[in-house]
Amino acid sequence: MTRRIVKGILIGLALFFFLFPIYWIVATSFKQWPDIFAIPPKFVFTSTALHYKALFNLNLEEMAKFGQAGKSLFPPRFVNSIIIAGLSTLLSVVLGTFSAYAFSRFKVKGEGDLLFFILSTRMLPPIVVGIPFFVLYRALRLIDTHVGLILIYMTFNLSFAVWLMKGFIDEIPKEFEEAAMVDGYTRWEAFLKVILPQALSGIAATAVFCLITAWNEFFFALILTSERARTAPPSIAAVQGTAGINWGQIAAGVTVFLIPVVVFTFLVRKYLARGLTFGVIKR
Repeated sequence: MTRRIVKGILIGLALFFFLFPIYWIVATSFKQWPDIFAIPPKFVFTSTALHYKALFNLNLEEMAKFGQAGKSLFPPRFVNSIIIAGLSTLLSVVLGTFSAYAFSRFKVKGEGDLLFFILSTRMLPPIVVGIPFFVLYRALRLIDTHVGLILIYMTFNLSFAVWLMKGFIDEIPKEFEEAAMVDGYTRWEAFLKVILPQALSGIAATAVFCLITAWNEFFFALILTSERARTAPPSIAAVQGTAGINWGQIAAGVTVFLIPVVVFTFLVRKYLARGLTFGVIKR
C-alpha cells in the first residue's frame, strides 16, 4: 500500500514538473499585461484574446495603445514551419524506411561502417557545421529557400530514421515476405503489402520524432533564412514591442506552435503506443 502511495506521489510530481510550464505558457497567453507581470503571480485572472489577435494581425490599433505596435510576421512563418517540417519529415521517413529495409534484408558490404557513418552525422552539434553549411548554401543559392531548409532537416533526420526503422524492420520475420514471394508477389509487392503494414507503428514513431526535431529546430532557421523561408521559432524569439519584450504575444505564439505537433501525435497515437514497445526502443 505504501509503495503504491509513493508511486502515485512520484507520478504526480513528474506530471506537475512537465505539465506546469505548458499550463503557465497557455495561461500567460490569455492574461492582460498587468496580470503577466503581477507579483505574486495570478492564477485567477480576466482572460483576453488580445495577444492572439495581435499574433494574427487582427487588432493592431489596440496593440499600439500599449506601445506594442508592429505587424506580426508569425502567420507566414508558421506556414513555412508546416511546409518545411512536414516535407522534411515525409522525405526522411520514406528514404529512411527504404534504406533500413536494404540494410535489414540484404548483405551490404561494409554495413557496420556505413551505419556508423550515417549515425555520425548526428554527433556534431549544429553550431560546428553552421559556417560550412552557410558557405555551401550561399554558393548553391539555397540561402533563404524552402528547399534549402528541407534538405538540411532531411539530412539530419535521415540518420535517425534509418537506425530507428532498421530496428523495426529487423523485428519483422523474413518468412512473411518469403511466403508472399512464393505466392507470386514480386519483392516490391511483398514490401508494400507485407512489410509496410507491419512497420506502420515504427513509421509513426519515426515520423513523430523527426517532426518534433524539424519543428523545433532554431539554429539553421536563424542563420540560413531571412525572410521568405524563415520558420516560426526565430520569429517567436524575435517578438519585441516598443515597450519591451511582448511576453503575452510570445506565449500566444508558443501555444499556437504547440498545436500541430500535439494534433499529429494524437492522430498517430494508436501506432505510436505500439511502436514504443516494439523494435529498437524495446531493445
